[in-house]
Amino acid sequence: MAYDKFNVLKSTAVPMPIENVDTDQIIPARFLKATERKGFGDNLFRDWRYNPDNTPKEHFVLNNPIYSGKILVGGKNFGSGSSREHAAWAVYDYGFRCVVSSFFADIFRNNCLNVGVLPVQVSPEYLQQIFSAIEADPNTQLEVNLPEQTITICSTGDQESFAINGYKKENMLNGFDDIDYLLNLKEKIKGFAENTPL
Repeated sequence: MAYDKFNVLKSTAVPMPIENVDTDQIIPARFLKATERKGFGDNLFRDWRYNPDNTPKEHFVLNNPIYSGKILVGGKNFGSGSSREHAAWAVYDYGFRCVVSSFFADIFRNNCLNVGVLPVQVSPEYLQQIFSAIEADPNTQLEVNLPEQTITICSTGDQESFAINGYKKENMLNGFDDIDYLLNLKEKIKGFAENTPL
């Protein structure tokens, strides 16, 4: 399933300075019955967003109208816990295209890259700069430049580089998942097969 191409994203951000956010909080297990990547955004952080009677919890950041954007800024060790890919689906379906943290759980990082969410890992010091900038002005914008592999706080110009696997980077730039990547090579694969003796 192809997803949106990712090149340069400039957006306001939603701050969630909570460490050790696990996948069971990102998308609780009771919502894992669906097999398609649709509808999970409604239940992103469900137990943190809503009371048992389904009324919004006033103090949770996703319910605060002063924060918006396509970038979620999380605390250290974001996406820990179980390997459920539905957590990445929920982040994408809600509308986030980038998650920033000082450390990601490996499986969550890879699941994000497979569905078009860019995980940007920064230093703890730079992460704190981002949180401070957003706290001072909720309209603070971040620019995430995938080709250059940089993230910038637009109001201050402070910038940091981030790492990404080359294969995953190319896939994100083209909006490919693993299957799309192989389909894009269909003619090359066919030509190789036809010209390679058995």
